[in-house]
Amino acid sequence: MGELTALVGPDGAGKTTFMRVLCGLLKPDSGSVTVLGCDVSKEPQEIQNRISYMPQRFGLYEDLTVRENLDLYADLHGVSKDERAARFERLLKITDLARFTSRPAGNLSGGMKQKLGLACTLVRSPELLLLDEPSVGVDPLSRRDLWQILQQLVEEEKLTVLVSTAYMDEAERCGKVFVLNQGKLLEQGSPASLTKLAKGLTYTVNPKPGIKARDIQARLIDAKDIIIDAVPRGGAVSFIKQKHAEVPQIEKLLNGDHVEPREEELEDAFMMLLREHEDAEGNAESAPTVSSSTAALSSSDQTAASKPVIRVQNLVRKFGDFTAVDSTSFGVGRGEIFGLLGPNGAGKTTTFRMLCGLLPASSGHLEVAGLNLRDARTEARGRIGYVAQKFSLYGNLSVKENLEFFAGAYGLFGKKLKTRVAEVVEQFQLDPRAQSGELPGGYKQRLAMAAGLLHEPEILFLDEPTSGIDPLARRMFWRTITELAQGGVTIIITTHFMEEAEYCDRIAIQDAGKLLALGTPKEVRELAGETYARDMNSAFIGIVEQNRAALKSEAEAKSKQNDGAAA
Repeated sequence: MGELTALVGPDGAGKTTFMRVLCGLLKPDSGSVTVLGCDVSKEPQEIQNRISYMPQRFGLYEDLTVRENLDLYADLHGVSKDERAARFERLLKITDLARFTSRPAGNLSGGMKQKLGLACTLVRSPELLLLDEPSVGVDPLSRRDLWQILQQLVEEEKLTVLVSTAYMDEAERCGKVFVLNQGKLLEQGSPASLTKLAKGLTYTVNPKPGIKARDIQARLIDAKDIIIDAVPRGGAVSFIKQKHAEVPQIEKLLNGDHVEPREEELEDAFMMLLREHEDAEGNAESAPTVSSSTAALSSSDQTAASKPVIRVQNLVRKFGDFTAVDSTSFGVGRGEIFGLLGPNGAGKTTTFRMLCGLLPASSGHLEVAGLNLRDARTEARGRIGYVAQKFSLYGNLSVKENLEFFAGAYGLFGKKLKTRVAEVVEQFQLDPRAQSGELPGGYKQRLAMAAGLLHEPEILFLDEPTSGIDPLARRMFWRTITELAQGGVTIIITTHFMEEAEYCDRIAIQDAGKLLALGTPKEVRELAGETYARDMNSAFIGIVEQNRAALKSEAEAKSKQNDGAAA
């Protein structure tokens, strides 16, 4: 009782299927499963009466208010009027939703929807709570709040929780971790015991001045014979070496850059277990390669890269009396990776949609690929590619049919259409006959990327493209993005994975429609202050919270001033 246990693994590992078996929603083909002393094959209803389950896509009713959603789920679970009053009060308090009981669920931010989903799941007191990736698609602040709620439930109500997650820092909070891949259990144990599996294999390297961390990471991750994994972190590159690899061998690969040992982490052990299993099964995945037609930036191109291909000056977008984006200004150069970060509801998606020409600005100047979007929006769209946050291709069409459709929409036809479809199928290692809707998450993301690049755009917009996909798929995705940027494609990306901000040349952090920070990842970490500068996740939280605290103090001072004037 009162334990947190994590299931971790890449797409297709079997996490969701396992949870659905535990709930009695699926029957095992063989073997036996006992939950709370009940056989899931024989007593599924008994189990469902005693547990609560929150799937990845929890069914909130967006036209109903927060209170009405809670009442609906209480009715479904047979919670009496007397019970629900005290239960609702507690749930609304710990989720901080008490102020929003009359607000429609559809008007909540992503993080607030997740908290409401959790509250609806807990309208009765379960003996076991199952959560399937509850923090997917929410920002670091909302993710932190969600885990504080879980910790409180475990400590105060002695609730037992089984959670699947793509975040290793979340798995580290749990007492026990199960690592799955391709339906098999690779390892299990406490976070500390699993972390020790990577002992003596973890190192870091600081790039020389003028060398980008993501380029060093790409070089390392391509050397699969001696490197297990590599990721930019805090301006340096953290990596895991193969057991047989020697440090001088790695330093030679890095043109003499000195590498230093670092303390191992749970994510190191996780990536090591996945790589070993993939290699043993012969399923090691390689990153898509950018077509040879995309050459690296020449010296003249690099000069041009300093000129903005996107110019934003005093950009404002209002929806009635609500200002979603307030006087935002920045520029983005050719071949630059620019990250737009912010909490749910910060205005970054609105900014993103204006940059893509999908939404007109209320005021301000917006220029993309040398074209003013106020009078050349259609022409600008022909020079950009777009990958939506949610898989937006046609699930009932094959990979090839989707690509042919979007190629035609981008104005390709005849031999050019067939050539480009064949090129992206090979580039992204896709099966042209596969039905798009049945692809694993990582391959859906590849297909969406392939569709966005069919017409070889100058600028690629990526709206939370890695939301819900595992670390392996994220590494492969960023290897491709790095190569695109090296070839001169400008990348604009929104993400809730703060580790991904380290791949960016510059990032902007927004909240409540205002631009709070703009600069390189190093500059933004420094702006957050010494307390928050250890990593980008901490820096993000620090910058947003400091701004919110300042606004609150300002509002309180203004209120006191008004009260004094009234008196």
